[in-house]
Amino acid sequence: MSLFSTLAFAMGTAWVSGINLYAAVATLGLLGRFAHLQLPGDLGLLTGWWVIGAALVLYLIEFIADKVPVVDSVWDAIHTFIRVPAGAALAAASFGDYDRSFQLVAFLLGGGLALSSHGTKAATRMVVNTSPEPATNVAASLAEDGLAVGSVLLAAFYPVLLFIVVVTGLIISLFLLPRIVRYFRSLLAKLRGTPPAPSER
Repeated sequence: MSLFSTLAFAMGTAWVSGINLYAAVATLGLLGRFAHLQLPGDLGLLTGWWVIGAALVLYLIEFIADKVPVVDSVWDAIHTFIRVPAGAALAAASFGDYDRSFQLVAFLLGGGLALSSHGTKAATRMVVNTSPEPATNVAASLAEDGLAVGSVLLAAFYPVLLFIVVVTGLIISLFLLPRIVRYFRSLLAKLRGTPPAPSER
């Protein structure tokens, strides 16, 4: 895999992790095991049965949790501390065959991309979760699952196209940046046990 393809794969995988980490890991593992996809760097570890099994179980839990508005918001808050470092780690692992300086840069970029996609997802779902009817929430959850799996497939077979998807996602994240900032401020306020300011609700 060329340097550009590895970069696109690594950044795409990190970005997807911010949306649905477990779907991304499970899909990569299954592709590596059954479709004989040569995963870059150290990502071959994802093809282990224990990794695939754990990712599928956690994805099933997330699939159910995503459909319940209150549970979904709590789940996203908790996963702020899981998806971001995991996305950074996956990006770094993609460069396992390269110099450690490449891995460090990939770690930093991957963490930033995972943060942007997670922040966009969490802030958007926080708004959707206020809807009294369940259809919107379920539709948003299914769309996220489809985006995650579809993006991993692009990463595997058409990394250049995924690069375009990630750039588009970053533009959307920048557009929604004020709402994302309010989401993280609200989350920090809850962690500190202090009520958020009216402008952050």
